[in-house]
Amino acid sequence: MAGRHLVLVGLPGAGKTSAGRLVADRLARPFLDFDEELERRAGCSVTELFARDGEAAFREREVDLSVELAGRPAMVIAPGGGWMANPLAAATLRPAARIIYLRVSPAAALDRMGPALAARPLLAGADPRQALEGLLRRREALYAMADFVLDTEALSVDEVADTLAVLTREFERADG
Repeated sequence: MAGRHLVLVGLPGAGKTSAGRLVADRLARPFLDFDEELERRAGCSVTELFARDGEAAFREREVDLSVELAGRPAMVIAPGGGWMANPLAAATLRPAARIIYLRVSPAAALDRMGPALAARPLLAGADPRQALEGLLRRREALYAMADFVLDTEALSVDEVADTLAVLTREFERADG
């Protein structure tokens, strides 16, 4: 099946949104960031959604959006860091998608986030690095179930986007 969605998963700060926007441009596809779309629909930030409705309700919204996107033409999608941990969300999009795990260490992810760290509800608290390490321990096996793992630690965002564009074209040739 040619023209599958390209779904980028990984820790917060892995580059899903920044590389996703660039690779979408390179592939001439629409780009959708789950958090931005869910914020737009709810009229408030992810942090406010978590505080108001809780994480479980947020994850339900992710599933609903996954169901909605499954039948749409190919796009580049950047779900939140916990999307892959929700088996229903991932299973809904997997047949229509190639899932790429953008692997990065918690230390590098923190460096990349900079001041944007404050907008990450699961990293709020005294030790964001410890929180990220915990997320990685809980999610790494799920992330590793992706169709491809791309180590982004030493790559610039442009190099990540270039590599993703090449991978996507290779996947599409293989899909026929």
